Formats: sequence, C-alpha cells, structure tokens
Amino acid sequence: MEVWILLGSFLLMILFRVPIALSLILSSLVTGIYMDIDLAAIIQRMAAGLNSFSLLAIPFFIIAGEIMNEGGISRRLINLANVLIGKIRGGLAMVNVLASTFFGGISGSAIADTSSVGSVMIPMMKKQGYDSNFSVAVTISSSAQGVMIPPSHNMIIYSTAAGGVSIGGLFMGGLVPGLLLGLILMILTYVIAVKRKYPIGEPVKKEEIPRIIWEGLLGLFTVVIILGGILSGFFTVTESAAIGTLYAFIITFFVYRDIKIPRMGVILHRSFKTLSMVLFLIAASSAFGWLLALLKVPAMVAEALISLSPNDGITILLIVIILLLLGMIMDMAPLILIATPILLPVATSVGMDPVHFGVMMILCLGIGLITPPVGTVLFVGSAIGKISIENATKGLFPFYVVMIVVLLLVAFIPELVLWLPNMLGQ
Repeated sequence: MEVWILLGSFLLMILFRVPIALSLILSSLVTGIYMDIDLAAIIQRMAAGLNSFSLLAIPFFIIAGEIMNEGGISRRLINLANVLIGKIRGGLAMVNVLASTFFGGISGSAIADTSSVGSVMIPMMKKQGYDSNFSVAVTISSSAQGVMIPPSHNMIIYSTAAGGVSIGGLFMGGLVPGLLLGLILMILTYVIAVKRKYPIGEPVKKEEIPRIIWEGLLGLFTVVIILGGILSGFFTVTESAAIGTLYAFIITFFVYRDIKIPRMGVILHRSFKTLSMVLFLIAASSAFGWLLALLKVPAMVAEALISLSPNDGITILLIVIILLLLGMIMDMAPLILIATPILLPVATSVGMDPVHFGVMMILCLGIGLITPPVGTVLFVGSAIGKISIENATKGLFPFYVVMIVVLLLVAFIPELVLWLPNMLGQ
C-alpha cells in the first residue's frame, strides 16, 4: 500500500500538471504521514541530497554556458563549423550538426543548444532553400548530443543519484558516443541533401578565415580547460568548472566584447533561476528516492525485470525501452534522479558498469527530449522554426532511426563507452 501511495500520488499530481519537484515532495510527505515517519526525517533527506561537493560544479557550468551564449559564442562556432565543412552540398545542414557538437561541449544542455544554434541556423537554412521540417529536425536531433558531450551537468546529476560514480569517467564515457552520434547525423544530412538537391554551401572569404578560426578556438578552449584539468588530476571537477567559468568571463567581456559588464547581472539572474530549479529538484528527488529504497522498490523492479527473461541482453533491452518511454513523458533531470536508484541495481545485476549505464541512460533520455508528447527540445525547435509539432516529428523519422541505432550500439557494445575512461584511468 505504501508503494501505491508514493507512486500513485506522484503520477496523479503529474497528470494534474503540478510541477515535478513539488509533486515529488508532496508525494513523499503523504507517504511519510501514512507510514508514520517523522517528517523531519524527510526534510533531512532533502538537505542531505544537496550535501555533495561535486554539485558545486553545476552552478559554474550553468553560468559559463550563459556567459558564452550571451557573448555570441554560438555565432562564432557556427562560423568555425562553416569554415571546416560548409563548402559541400548540404554543407549548411552539416554545419548545424558540427556547431551543435561544439556548443554542446560548452553548454551541456540540449535546450540551450537548440535555442542558441537554432535561432541562427534554422532561419539561415530556410532562407537558402532547405525545407522547414528538415531544418528543425537537423537542429533538434543534433542538439540531443549536447547532453553527451562533456561537460554535461546531467552527468553530474547522475553521478549524485548513483552514489558518486566518477564524473571524469562519465565525461570521457560520453565523448565517443556523442562524437559518433554527431558523425552519423552528418552522414545522414549529407545523404538527404544529395537526394533532395539542397544547395552547396557558400565559400568563406579567405581573409576572414584566420579571424573566424581564432575566435572559434578561443571559445572551444573552455572545454579544454575543464577536461584537461580533470584528466590531468590537477583540478577537481568543481575547480575545473570554476576556472572554466572565469575563462569564459574573460573571453566574453574582454576579448569578444560583444556585451558590456552590466549585462552580467542579467546573466547571473538567469543562471540562478535555472540553478534554483535544479537544486530544488535534486533535494525533492533525494527524499523520494530514500522512500523508494526504504520500500524496496528497486529490488522489486529488479526481480520483476530479471524474471521476464534469464537473458542479460533482453533485460538491457527492456531497460532501454523503459527509459525511452519515460523520456517521452518527463524531462531529463527528474528522470535521472528518479530512475537511477530503481534501474541502476538492475543494470549492475546483469553486468553493466555504472558509467556504461549512465551514458546509455542519458542518451535514451536525450532522444526523449525530441520525442512527443512532452519533448521539450522538440517544442523549442518547432517554435523557432514556426512549424507544428506534427510536421517536426515527420521530419525527424530518419533521425530517430539513426539515433536508435547509435543507442543500441552504446547499450550492447560497452567498449564504446568504457575504453576511453579505462585508458585514461578514470
């Protein structure tokens, strides 16, 4: 009965559009009252969920992404991608994918990627003769890899939910699948561009190339600082995030100089608003997860899934299907916090490494971000492209296929995820 109250009240509030964090807290309190648990214990669990040093990296990553976004980094990364691959047929679509790869490595957010890159690339592609459906599909599917390319604050959230899995290992584990996804998306866009005879990209003036490359590399060096500091062991994740944020501040305000110092107040306000939502969600999920563990829900789910088939591969496939379905109806961060305590024990029981499971989960939920009925990135991309959700979804069909292929490769070939962390000792 306690399990039904906990999960039933949560789902009921979700159906009535109560905010997810508030739904988690209220369902936890209702269940605690029914179980005659001291409500102070639930509040303590919420506070304990935030008592993690690694969580300090999240505000720095959020601020760094906001600074670079506000300072015109998306435009410079698009220009850099255009110099590299913009001269071939369908080049502008491939530039879109590559720019998303670059920007994802700075923002770590699919929504920020779609908003920043899409606001420039979608109108540009439509102006040059690309279909609206295709323009939106390329933008939002490529932005989904932003959650895979380090640094990704979603990986930090997963590390916390999983009990302290190596963040450096997660960053390195997501790098190869993220780049593989980007490469396959670029191949697909080229094939479609040739088939539909989309235009060849316009050449860049030779005298502008050095400046474009220099400005683009300055922005990308933020990622080098963060990853280099972590992999070298010279900085912790939090220290690397802080130094990366300082670098982003210097480059944006004193090198690019597209915005003035007073604009920093707006950036901080927007960053703190995002951060408050993230931390509130983590605290609420900590209490909810504690009750799930207390009621032995993870053990029950593990037993149920394993009993369906003795084959480990079938169990992994069932986990993938569950995550894809959940990703279609709920946003990524709350799902990571809710599903990790339940599904991670199942995954480890069939031999999956926690880093492998984390990368697979994030890719599943990234696909969910662009899938109806509640794909937030799909909504943002459709709004920017001024098309309906239905038309955007139709344009996404070939992209769904290749993304599912990459997902299955990640799920069933652990070396794609683990060889780089193992090689680097992460």
